[in-house]
Amino acid sequence: MTDEPTGGRLCLVTGATGYIGGRLVPELLAAGHRVRCLVRDPGRIRDYPWRAEVDTARADVTRPETLAGVFDGVQVAYYLVHSLGTGPTFEERDRAAARAFGDAAARAGVRRIVYLGGLVPPGVPPDSLSPHLRSRAEVGRLLRESGVPTAELRAAVIIGSGSASFEMLRHLTERLPVMVTPNWVDTRIQPIAVRDVLRYLVGAAALPPEVNRPFDIGGPDVLTYREMMLRYARIADLPKRLILPVPVLTPRLSSHWVGLVTPVPHSIARPLVESLRHEVVCREHDLAAYVPDPPGGLVGFEQSVRLALKRIQDAEVTTRWSSASLAGAPSDPLPTDPDWAGGSLYEDVKEREVSAAPESVWRVVESIGGENGWYSFPLAWAVRGWLDRLVGGVGLRRGRRDPERLRVGDSLDFWRVEEIEPVGLLRLRAEMRLPGLAWLELRVDDDGYGGTIYRQRALFHPHGLAGHAYWWSVAPFHSFVFGGMARNITERARLLP
Repeated sequence: MTDEPTGGRLCLVTGATGYIGGRLVPELLAAGHRVRCLVRDPGRIRDYPWRAEVDTARADVTRPETLAGVFDGVQVAYYLVHSLGTGPTFEERDRAAARAFGDAAARAGVRRIVYLGGLVPPGVPPDSLSPHLRSRAEVGRLLRESGVPTAELRAAVIIGSGSASFEMLRHLTERLPVMVTPNWVDTRIQPIAVRDVLRYLVGAAALPPEVNRPFDIGGPDVLTYREMMLRYARIADLPKRLILPVPVLTPRLSSHWVGLVTPVPHSIARPLVESLRHEVVCREHDLAAYVPDPPGGLVGFEQSVRLALKRIQDAEVTTRWSSASLAGAPSDPLPTDPDWAGGSLYEDVKEREVSAAPESVWRVVESIGGENGWYSFPLAWAVRGWLDRLVGGVGLRRGRRDPERLRVGDSLDFWRVEEIEPVGLLRLRAEMRLPGLAWLELRVDDDGYGGTIYRQRALFHPHGLAGHAYWWSVAPFHSFVFGGMARNITERARLLP
């Protein structure tokens, strides 16, 4: 290949707010590359530690007209976006997005596309694959046919702190000492540590121009899901788990079961589970000819689990499976918009004075949710979370990425951090299933006398008659739930040292 300009290759990264993309960006920067992030909302990466070191391009791969100019000067383009099998047309959306991305890259003269796909079982016809895995394989093929040399890295289960696959494994094992499981627990799998996935992705930027093919990537261990759960239990010092496979549990039924037991909602658990119906083991290790294995070898399953658990224990989880937004489009109204921008906007406002410094109140506000709870009527919050999961929503179990610190884009139980101003404002957008849009604003203001005024607003933008009916059906409970929240947050802040 020709010599690269000073500063390394210019790499375009899609999915920079997602689990893999958010970790790939700092790895590319550390390798000496320059990075441009393609994002629908640049504000979502505002609080990432590497934000000042990257260029951003506001665009959407599902809207080809927005891609003009995005690829200018780009040498390597990383395609890390895909639907997790949601809705009847997700395959069509994935197909259209891949074609638009490949066409735009080809027109701009991009030298290489790198795509992270799913490991395809050998000898299984496309019609027999899960819709999720079939779509990911088709995206890889479309990118390879774009005219831009494409490296499609195919991985099975990725083990790392915050990955959906790891969270599913962790919570199934920790919460169920006796498990009645479907037959896929005996499917052979070749998991791979997230750090090895990132190493392969970075190394793929330097592949020779004639390389245009898929590569299987996996760690050194081939295990059944049963063996993975038993090994996890041993590493986490849990009593030995009893696993009883039941043939009648279909992937559809077992995904609902996973959604109830783990933080991973049914909508995401189902494509993950369906992909485990067939053996997913690497057939080749050809990428090692271009990206050699590290001196100590690839990270094994048990070591990858230990590394993931340590990062969770040390609160160093930089991205999570829930980093990608599940709800809220950039065109949705904001609670700061005037009434004419979105019609009706209901609100419930609470305000309290507290004899504590604003910094103390903010410490409580920023630590809300997850293990710390919501400072009011725990049973009501738990019931609301269960009801949301029963209708296919995310529920309360997503928790927090970090127990103390938040940033824009973080998931927080069934909320998403939409705006944060330190010692000022925390705005959360609801991602539970609702007939409308909902926000919760927590504001901290200095009263000028050494104390604080705490202001709290719950807002709801209804969709249709069902939205109005929903608001008035829950309004009687607001004085208990939101009133208790305001009271307990300020009381907790007053007691802080």
